[in-house]
Amino acid sequence: MSIRPILFAATFGLLTAIVLPAGAADLHVAPGGKDTWSGKLAAPNADGSDGPLATLSGARDAIRRLKSKGPLAGPIRVLGAGGTYRVSGPIVFTSEDSGTKEAPITYAAVPGRKPSISGGVPITGWKKADGPLWTTVVPAVKEGKWYFRQLFVDDYRGIPARSPNGDVFRSAGPGVPYKDRAEARRDPKTKMSFFYQNEDLKPWSNLDDAVVVDYHSWTTSRHCIKALDTEKRLVRFTAPSSWPMSYWEKNERYYIEFVREALDAPGEWCLDRKSGLLSYYPRPGEDMAKARVIAPLPEELLRLEGDPAAGKFIDHLTFEGLIFEHTDWIMPKAQTVDGQANASLKTATVHVQGARNCTLRRCEIARTGGYALWLQRGSKDNRVEQCHIHDMGAGGVRIGETSLPKEKPLQTERNTVYNCFIHNGGNVYHAGIGVWIGRSSHNTVHNNDICDFFYTGVSVGWSWGYAPSTAHHNSIEYNHIHHLGWSQLSDMGGIYCLGLSPGTRLCYNRIQDVCSYAYGGWGLYTDEGSTDILMENNIVYRTKDGGFHQHYGRENIMRNNVLALTATRGTIIRSRQEEHRSFTCQRNIIYGKETPPLGGNWSKPGFELDYNLYWDASGKPPKFPGGLTFQQWQEKGQDKHSLVADPKFVDPDKFDFRLQPDSPALKLGFKPIDASKIGLVGPPDWTSLPDKVKRPIFRLPSDK
Repeated sequence: MSIRPILFAATFGLLTAIVLPAGAADLHVAPGGKDTWSGKLAAPNADGSDGPLATLSGARDAIRRLKSKGPLAGPIRVLGAGGTYRVSGPIVFTSEDSGTKEAPITYAAVPGRKPSISGGVPITGWKKADGPLWTTVVPAVKEGKWYFRQLFVDDYRGIPARSPNGDVFRSAGPGVPYKDRAEARRDPKTKMSFFYQNEDLKPWSNLDDAVVVDYHSWTTSRHCIKALDTEKRLVRFTAPSSWPMSYWEKNERYYIEFVREALDAPGEWCLDRKSGLLSYYPRPGEDMAKARVIAPLPEELLRLEGDPAAGKFIDHLTFEGLIFEHTDWIMPKAQTVDGQANASLKTATVHVQGARNCTLRRCEIARTGGYALWLQRGSKDNRVEQCHIHDMGAGGVRIGETSLPKEKPLQTERNTVYNCFIHNGGNVYHAGIGVWIGRSSHNTVHNNDICDFFYTGVSVGWSWGYAPSTAHHNSIEYNHIHHLGWSQLSDMGGIYCLGLSPGTRLCYNRIQDVCSYAYGGWGLYTDEGSTDILMENNIVYRTKDGGFHQHYGRENIMRNNVLALTATRGTIIRSRQEEHRSFTCQRNIIYGKETPPLGGNWSKPGFELDYNLYWDASGKPPKFPGGLTFQQWQEKGQDKHSLVADPKFVDPDKFDFRLQPDSPALKLGFKPIDASKIGLVGPPDWTSLPDKVKRPIFRLPSDK
């Protein structure tokens, strides 16, 4: 088992022509500029008295000075030349930096150029050491002024020296034994230690900097070590996890990283805090004498800091064609580092608060320590469009918060994530999600390609049970969501829902290749209290445990979906049985191969199935709950008009689920799904990016 970062082709073809307001006044920024110049020239003049500005913040300040003389007469655009603009902290915009509808402000790349806002510091002075290692001394670390947790070598995410390599250890049980699981959850002492096996952990030289990563079903916790008892084989931590140790399985999986003695595999690195010595084990073909090595400083690069409580919003700003890269993550010794979706993280590479009608278009966010982008605290009517978001420590885009502010101006709503390629996340915080919507409503997530996360692709809602809704009317449509889980975490789905969600639509999505570690590799997943959700015209296939699973909820509708080739438990899973109607499933095609069409609990009423088409590609007649034949199942009052028949897909072995003209599904009222409209849209150099991803072979339990 391996959780080493998935390798991807280095691609970025986003910077097509920049669309800017006609007649916009220009300011110019270039790496060789000066913030004391006017910025009205794209290059320095002959006598060096004027030229472009040097930084984005310098351009921001120039616009502030311009606005101090009176309202803007028209649009303003800031054009950034190609090159790297290094920052040690976030560039901050406030309400005074707003544009207006008539005079918007745009910060954009010069067409064809790639200006990079980087939080990284070049690491130089590499020398060949003993064996395969190369080393250098980082003076700021040696002086106690800096310590970093990430390293990038020619854009490759280095692996903090870890043990075991590409695999996991197994604990020997909780350090504080318990019998009552519910009581253990309330007891912090059960979350602070575990016994280890053999000599898996040792009194290594830099235990103070070591980090233990422990798996808890749908999340992982990260821990600094307080003490290591080698006689008892007991490790104790400085802060608890969210879950008792060994809660999900006695011998829980874990690994340890940032250990100097574990630096024994290509791509690994380690930093000694006391000496400042940085060591790296090159991968085959890497030349450390020429390599571009970057270590990040800040956790954030761009902050839009509106103050919605005071009525001070940031309006009509656009960032276009810019690259935001190289942010770090912090390991707090006294705090829990854990949680579903890693929603407890407080930072993001691009962090937006109190913004309205702002746009991030054709930007790249990459090589992050946590989430890439967060729209929160009163952010409304913003748009994230055609952005390439990848190589993330946690997830891609967060919208809203885990609790809904009572004051309407503070609530986040009506934001759009459109036509973005979001992939390769969870590299530090494994529970990171492609797009996460918390307590937020009226958001739209459509035509995105979301893939290669260890947990869920899109998560909607953040309340458990049937409390009044604070996340509703969200639309998740026309997205390609795929290659999730990688057998690392459990209880996950392509699209995951929580709570009352009236008006929420999950439609025209293609979800494929979802594989959990244990239970819960589902396509469409309506979890605790999910209510009033429409799931229609989705194509879901190659999932581990089910194309659709409802834990519990009310009045959800599954209509006109293709659910195919589930590996294990069944294609449609019903867990908790309740008195009310859980869901209605009509006009769906349920296509399996030696897996039951329906799994879970079906002994009590509270559901309706009809006009569905069932087929088992193995040629065996499908078995329904209780071992019933289809006729016996109908006699119990379900699927009165449904059929068992070959749906006549064009080529199901190649996952072409278009219907042939004589498909019996059409007679049941099934409406063909146009899959050509799903996923990225635009020019070929953009829409072809997902095809250039290089990944290991993705396997389900049913794969031979």
